[in-house]
Amino acid sequence: MKLSDVLKGIKVNNEYAQAEVLDVCSDSRLIKEGSLFVCIKGATFDGHSVAREMIEKGAVAVVCERDLGLSNQILVDNTRDALSPLCSNLFGNPSESLRLIGLTGTNGKTTTTFLIKQILESLGKKVGLIGTVQNMVGDEVYPAHYTTPDPHELQSLFRKMVDAGCEYCVMEVSSQALAQGRVEGVHFEAAAFTNLTQDHLDYHKTFENYFNSKRILFENCDIAITNLDDEYGKRIVENLPCKVLSYGVKRIEADYSARNVEFSADGVKYELVCDSIGRVFCPIPGRFSVYNSLCAASVALALDFNFSEVVIALSHCTGVKGRIEVVPNDKDFTVIIDYAHSPDGLQNIISSLKEFAKGRVVTLFGCGGDRDKTKRPIMGKIAAELSDFCIVTSDNPRSENPSQIIENILEGMKDIKTPYKVIENRKEAIIWAVQNAKPNDIILLAGKGHETYQILPTGTIHFDEREVVAEALK
Repeated sequence: MKLSDVLKGIKVNNEYAQAEVLDVCSDSRLIKEGSLFVCIKGATFDGHSVAREMIEKGAVAVVCERDLGLSNQILVDNTRDALSPLCSNLFGNPSESLRLIGLTGTNGKTTTTFLIKQILESLGKKVGLIGTVQNMVGDEVYPAHYTTPDPHELQSLFRKMVDAGCEYCVMEVSSQALAQGRVEGVHFEAAAFTNLTQDHLDYHKTFENYFNSKRILFENCDIAITNLDDEYGKRIVENLPCKVLSYGVKRIEADYSARNVEFSADGVKYELVCDSIGRVFCPIPGRFSVYNSLCAASVALALDFNFSEVVIALSHCTGVKGRIEVVPNDKDFTVIIDYAHSPDGLQNIISSLKEFAKGRVVTLFGCGGDRDKTKRPIMGKIAAELSDFCIVTSDNPRSENPSQIIENILEGMKDIKTPYKVIENRKEAIIWAVQNAKPNDIILLAGKGHETYQILPTGTIHFDEREVVAEALK
């Protein structure tokens, strides 16, 4: 592709020579002959510092924010903002041929995107999915490295979807991706907000920064759909030029509301009320399943799908790996794996389990290392207040000392009488929990969800909680 075609729509502040571009790259480790290298300044590394080296390794030109004294440099105002449009041009602007649905919020994104995909597929549409657990082009699965991929991978996935005949793409859009411009220039037909609670402050530093990053999504959509029950739900759609719709359980003035909610171990039932009324059954237990399924239904209805068909489609939806996932066993207790790794996520899952538990709720959890430390005692307090028994263990300690993370967690539990046990090794903790389970117990393994690895100070190891449970059951 000609360099001028790759740069189409991007403001360039200097003259440049024409060249043939084979790829766009912002990672100096992946540079190859014929690439256009984009100099990105990150927290610890500035791509401008290796621009000359990238030319020597075969880059046809470098995109930069300042004059580097190179004959084949492309000067732009902001390289991070330019990266997404550059990659879009490289792949033929595939998102323009897709009807994009974006989901953002602290909790519920993964399950809700899967529900939307399943609803639309039940209604005869071919749908792509991008998110935390996996990326999908129709039924074909691709591994997910980030909740929202970098611009090159994202546009490559869009291209695959278009080539495969997908009409829709539903995707999780993380706050970090929005802050870093990974979806710059990408327009969404619909964008939905789930909720906002404390998370990712290690990156955003302040809650206001976190909120403002989420807000970016709604400035680039035709229809904004928000959770009216969340205190930030109304604020995030204020003064938007697009159409705004809402959903809620507590707020009857919402455009789509859930009423007469019933909970069971098999799922949730409620009346979906808008211009019509229909009885919904979602076969995923838990109070948050009401919000996730209601959000998914609201998106489908906002896109003008038939009300009765959407209600029926919801009842045929299935769960998502690592989201209130019941691990099969023939014992008289239940083991559930869930990704809850934030204070709100942990509170939601434990509260939901308590609503139909016949015995104890035993919560096994930890907190990630090299992440927001302030949420550790908060999560400890929540687990102790809501559970009948707690097992405090390791999550992904990364470079931190696991015992220090546990000490931070215990600070929030010290004034609460709920019994607990500390077992630092997560495998040993799970085995102990299973072997000491009582009849009708629900053992909640919180924090890792779909992950099949554990990141330790010594490196990353294979770690699948399903395998550990199976071993303990033997």
